[in-house]
Amino acid sequence: MRTSRASRFSGKALAFTILFFAALGTVRAVEPIHALLLTGGCCHDYEAQKKILTEGISARANVTWTILFEGGSSAKPKEVVRNHEMSIYEKPDWTKGYDIVVHDECFGDVTNAELVNHIAKGHFDGVPAVVLHCTIHTYRKAPTDEWRKCLGVSSTNHEAARLFEVNNINPDHPVMKGFPATWQDPSKDELYRIFKVWPNCIPLATAVGRTKTTNCCVWVNTYGKARVFGTTLGHDNVTVSSDTYLDLVTRGLLWACDKLDKDGKPLEGYGPPAKKPDTN
Repeated sequence: MRTSRASRFSGKALAFTILFFAALGTVRAVEPIHALLLTGGCCHDYEAQKKILTEGISARANVTWTILFEGGSSAKPKEVVRNHEMSIYEKPDWTKGYDIVVHDECFGDVTNAELVNHIAKGHFDGVPAVVLHCTIHTYRKAPTDEWRKCLGVSSTNHEAARLFEVNNINPDHPVMKGFPATWQDPSKDELYRIFKVWPNCIPLATAVGRTKTTNCCVWVNTYGKARVFGTTLGHDNVTVSSDTYLDLVTRGLLWACDKLDKDGKPLEGYGPPAKKPDTN
């Protein structure tokens, strides 16, 4: 049976189309990182910062969010509960369904050691974390070191808010690629006094205190099976919304998820969303 040239052409075109779309499927955006933001508490504008952080990071990386905002914020100080226990922690497997947890909490009066150990275990078992600013003082009164081991540093107080410079002491680390050798924090920030750096913690940046004491303010840590990125920077909305800060936290998140290359760039599929074409 003879086949016409048109039929043979149609067959080749169909085969090419199938191969083209099969190949396209291999380079489509990967499944996004599913992040959980836990935020709320005293002394900070978490109402605004939850939007600044999630939108700023998602503009830089392939991340989707679930946001749990409890315990108030500085915008409504009368609603702040300093010893609030986030509702999600009632679940035995509270990290299930998330690729990473971003902690931006300020509940310094929680003393429930059993709860704190339960929170830490969620990370020890393998779910990475980003820990920001007052998260370092959250659970500081609890009689257990597990949260501090998870953070990578120990601190119970900070200096008064002021302008200071941040020094990049590990510029070859992927998280610090693109971070200036010295960065002027653009707003009055709180320098946390770090009295212990835990063994698995790698300091990345420092700042000098009023008494000329050098304090770690950016770091990475390993806790059990989990990677942890942390910074004590970020008291004020001006700092949190700055490009340098959002770039840093985004790289830290990607590093914690093992989605950052050695040059500080997102792995393929985990970068910023493609820009929509200009139709004007």
